Amino acid sequence: MKRTDLVGKETKASGFWHDPTTRRWFGTATIAAIGLVAGGYLLGNGLLRAKEAERAVTVRGLAERDVTADLATWTISYSATADTLAAAQEKVRADTRSIEAFFAELGFPATALQPTGANVSTTSVLDGSTHYTVRQRLALRTSDIDRAQRAVARQFDLVNREVFLEEGSGMAYTFTKLNDIKPAMVAEATRDARAAAEQFANDSGAGVGAIRDATQGYFTIEARDGESGGWGVSDSPYKKVRVVTTVAFSLT
Repeated sequence: MKRTDLVGKETKASGFWHDPTTRRWFGTATIAAIGLVAGGYLLGNGLLRAKEAERAVTVRGLAERDVTADLATWTISYSATADTLAAAQEKVRADTRSIEAFFAELGFPATALQPTGANVSTTSVLDGSTHYTVRQRLALRTSDIDRAQRAVARQFDLVNREVFLEEGSGMAYTFTKLNDIKPAMVAEATRDARAAAEQFANDSGAGVGAIRDATQGYFTIEARDGESGGWGVSDSPYKKVRVVTTVAFSLT
């Protein structure tokens, strides 16, 4: 082969690679190839992450705490019935003085007892006469729980003073400091949920990761020993605070 022919072929080859159209085509093909490789990697990695995201467990955590009420309220309802309105009113006024004396003897300040309502009703009887009934309500409000309990224990002293308590008269105890213990109880319930999740994970040979989702349930305050008060049943100052959280944990 002649040297002239070789030079010509080299010139054509060199021209092929220096041709702008050829270079753009190869550039596009290279980019496409890199994109396919990167896309395949990302797709595979994404599928792996999606598969891992499906591995989760949802559990509930419980926290309970015994507390003592810090507020006592006693609504005292009483009434008197007489043939005249004036007589019924006088009996109610006498009962009010007896109730005020009862609480004063127990050491309550006069301001602890406040009137909350009164009403008058009439009843016609068969002989054509009218009976008048006057009802009065007083409310005791105190943070002295021990003294309030002593008052409840001696409530029949009012009966001995001829004060007849109506239905709806009863002491109620309230725990008002829930916000002070909420954060600690939520943390405790979350720890309890994680312990349950770890038990599930151990059974399946997995580990517990981060929290994926969490829902705090409602706080409930109930009588510790099951009695919540009512007619004929005294409320208890000893309460149980309870909260349940629902937590979803990732599994690793």
